[in-house]
Amino acid sequence: MGGYYPWQNIFYIRGFCMCRPLVNGDVYMKTVWKAVTAVTFGMVANAVADNPISSYHYLADPSCASDGDTFYILTDVDDYNNQTNWNYDIVGLYAFTSEDMKNWTDHGMIFRSKREFGNYPNNTWASGIAVKNGKVYIVYPDGASGVGMITAPAIDGPYTDPVKETHGVNRIAGGGSLIGGCDGIAHCFDPGILIDDDGKGYVIFGGGESSSRPYGNNFDIISFTESNGKITFDKNSLKKVSLPNSFEAPYLHKKGSTYYLSFNNRSQVIDYGMSNNIWGPYTFVGTVIPGIGSVPDAHGEGGNNHQGFAPFKDKWYAVYHDRRLVTSDNHPAATTQAGVRSENPNYENHRSVSIDELTWSGDKMNKLTFTREGPKQIKNFDPYKTYKATTSSKQMNIRSRTDWTKGQPVKHVLLPLTSRSESWIRVTGVDFGNGAQNLRIKAANVGDGNKIEIHTGSASGTLAGTCELAKTANNMTFVDNDCEMKGLTGVVDQVFFVFKGSQDSTMGILEWEFQGTKREPEPQSAFGGKAWAIPGKIEMENFDEPGYGAGNDSYADKDADDHGAETNGGKSYREGTGVDIYKKATGYVVGYNQTGEWLEYTVEVAEAGDYTMYAAVASANATSSFQLSIDGESITGEVSVPQASAGEENYDDYNKVKENVTLTAGKHILRFTVTGDWMDIDYINFVKGKDAADTDPIGTLAIGDVRFQNGASKSYRVYGLSGKLLGTVDLTGMDASSALKAAGYTRGVYMLKQVRGGKKLMVNTAR
Repeated sequence: MGGYYPWQNIFYIRGFCMCRPLVNGDVYMKTVWKAVTAVTFGMVANAVADNPISSYHYLADPSCASDGDTFYILTDVDDYNNQTNWNYDIVGLYAFTSEDMKNWTDHGMIFRSKREFGNYPNNTWASGIAVKNGKVYIVYPDGASGVGMITAPAIDGPYTDPVKETHGVNRIAGGGSLIGGCDGIAHCFDPGILIDDDGKGYVIFGGGESSSRPYGNNFDIISFTESNGKITFDKNSLKKVSLPNSFEAPYLHKKGSTYYLSFNNRSQVIDYGMSNNIWGPYTFVGTVIPGIGSVPDAHGEGGNNHQGFAPFKDKWYAVYHDRRLVTSDNHPAATTQAGVRSENPNYENHRSVSIDELTWSGDKMNKLTFTREGPKQIKNFDPYKTYKATTSSKQMNIRSRTDWTKGQPVKHVLLPLTSRSESWIRVTGVDFGNGAQNLRIKAANVGDGNKIEIHTGSASGTLAGTCELAKTANNMTFVDNDCEMKGLTGVVDQVFFVFKGSQDSTMGILEWEFQGTKREPEPQSAFGGKAWAIPGKIEMENFDEPGYGAGNDSYADKDADDHGAETNGGKSYREGTGVDIYKKATGYVVGYNQTGEWLEYTVEVAEAGDYTMYAAVASANATSSFQLSIDGESITGEVSVPQASAGEENYDDYNKVKENVTLTAGKHILRFTVTGDWMDIDYINFVKGKDAADTDPIGTLAIGDVRFQNGASKSYRVYGLSGKLLGTVDLTGMDASSALKAAGYTRGVYMLKQVRGGKKLMVNTAR
């Protein structure tokens, strides 16, 4: 429990705080904002521009793919991030999906540079995407110095590196890569990917010019195959392809039996060529996407471009980037490269991503027409599914935050800027059928008076219902809110989620779904279906299963990450909760506890009277503490947790703390609340009677140099971390580590259990 809190711009590590500015576009950034002009939206779908697809990020370098059911767009993040002049620090990749080509789900920053694989890749500039049988393939450049690949079972991740897994290197091309360099290419970047009808894959990359690779000859193609989930690149297949005036952004797609190679030329327009063979030669055709200076609403702002082409539901679409948002006063993220939102913003090279329908003349692509409206909606939107809150056809005055946990799919949270004159998202062409009676919104809320209104027709149109958001313990705890809806039947052209509140980003919306009937709240329930018996022992990791609806939570954790998952093979013991549960040789413990976090347990007290509470706890802090309550009434004061004697970093030096309590008979809810930061807790034991003896003594549980005060002979069984019995050792007048070494045990960590008695200890012989 505890960790990273983007709303506060703070990253915590067990008693330490590293305060730093965060990436604009991934979290709310404290910036000087210009007042935003209110805009009223009417019934007609094309009364307002739907391009670009997101108005709250700067995005660039799109590519796209389709699996027949879903259309995918992959982009760079182009938000301000310490950019100076034109030196871009691209910190990750964003993804969007749609099933109707009008409403888009923003999945957030699905991949972050320098986080998921350690120190690589450094910068994920223009990348390419393919989707096959539900699996996502992404090829990325490491700045301009190399090309790699990542894959995932779904667009939200988690991503792995198949090149590293198969070939033992981080890159397909570039320094220390599969091909041992970059084949003389000037700019080793801008990869594109195509998976052909036979399942064979191809990656194209390159750009710029060098003495050996002039303009028009600076692209390479390499092939790969996949078998039993293993991806293998054929480095001997590497071949140069060329087209006149080609500069950067090579992209491969296929229609019928014809292959198309498109690229950004030196004049910053997208040209293309055709071939009946993936390897070429390609015959030059001409321009398919003109210069972006002619994009509507961009005030003539031009620059480079990057493209993607893909078919979907019998139509073809082209994605590209433009400069619409950087010239827009209604874009709440619009800043100069110095990160300042001013009255007269400097229209610098931040970009936005748009999409339009691509038409054909036979086997040749027609020149793309830029539009404000974007593609037509190809089917009605189904509101009776669970959607990420960042699903919309248009937005006004919102931000977003990506919650990232290593080895898990990302979560993307919508953060309304409610201090603005209007804050909303819009969903288009919604088919409510016989009618929606309920809207479920999963949200975190740390502000007073925050609510969400549902309007039809416009942001101030007919009110269908209001969701008063329940307060949550913190901004990382999400609860369901059920809201009655009226008048939502048939196809509604425009549905607006209008956010109301006095302070920005005090509510975070995770997901929503409309329902035909209202779902009644469900109470929390005992873990495993059975209440904990008192007197008796309560294992802290087995807190109650959360219920449904406000007030039916069983835990509060300030951090969505389970920091203990890595001790359990990367899998959370309580999946989806974010509670930090660590696996140790003796079982599970709840760690990383921070002030204000709590856990609840359904208990059955056998008889009323006095009890003695014992808790097995460990802390490296002198100020750690907790409190217990029953049904909302405190039964203890603030119980202090002793600081580990073995030193500041020791969270395995367990002690017992006790407190006399008075309980009433029957079934109750016991709450454990952290009142002092950074402690671990294993279990609580209730013993009948005041100042009663502990029925489950812990003895001395410690990692490290443990000595016993008496010099009596002590016999202990020795177990490995897997739980296998390895032998016995006698601790007579010496510390446990020395006794193990003297008995011939190698360096490592062992669990010792007293042969006669209740003492247990963990010993690290490396110390």
